[in-house]
Amino acid sequence: MPAVKEAAAANIPVIAIDAVLPAGPQAAQVGVDNIEGGRIIGQYFVDYVQKEMGGQARLGIVGALNSAIQNQRQKGFEETLKSNPKITIANVVDGQNVQDKAMTAAENLITGNPDLTAIYATGEPALLGAIAAVENQGRQKDIKVFGWDLTAKAISGIDGGYVTAVLQQDPEKMGAEALNALNSITSGKTVPKTILVPATVVTKANVDSYRPLF
Repeated sequence: MPAVKEAAAANIPVIAIDAVLPAGPQAAQVGVDNIEGGRIIGQYFVDYVQKEMGGQARLGIVGALNSAIQNQRQKGFEETLKSNPKITIANVVDGQNVQDKAMTAAENLITGNPDLTAIYATGEPALLGAIAAVENQGRQKDIKVFGWDLTAKAISGIDGGYVTAVLQQDPEKMGAEALNALNSITSGKTVPKTILVPATVVTKANVDSYRPLF
């Protein structure tokens, strides 16, 4: 992080937004708790399986194994599954945080596991890839998709009934918290090293309020 170190050496405070930086001279980190976010969307999934899928599911995960953040999201999600032994993980595939690679990985996941009933995607490229794979394989009626980071395509999937829930971060709130932190620092005040911003589960019930953003 040469730029961060240079800024700190010049007494310029640095606030990291969303991306988690290694320990260093940055003044604060603003963003979501990715493990807790995984738990939140995971608990929604567990409850949905119980209410809408007969209490059991065969799950595939499209992750990004090169991303520490997305590995945390996977970890938090998987923790919640322990409450229901009838939710089983068919496989975890690596989308490499690239949409086309995530789509190919998700298609292989689906074709290799014809009994799949749900997919969890740990980030935007993984989610877009999973949605495309479900559409390409014609599995919109029998695979439910859950994931992170809303897009116009994800909203279309929610409208179509095969994207069930997306955990949406709040970049506007992150920016506001970062500016507040900078103002506090320049006024001589101290700020927490970690400033958490909540995320929201977006479903068919509340998606309308997010449409203008996309």
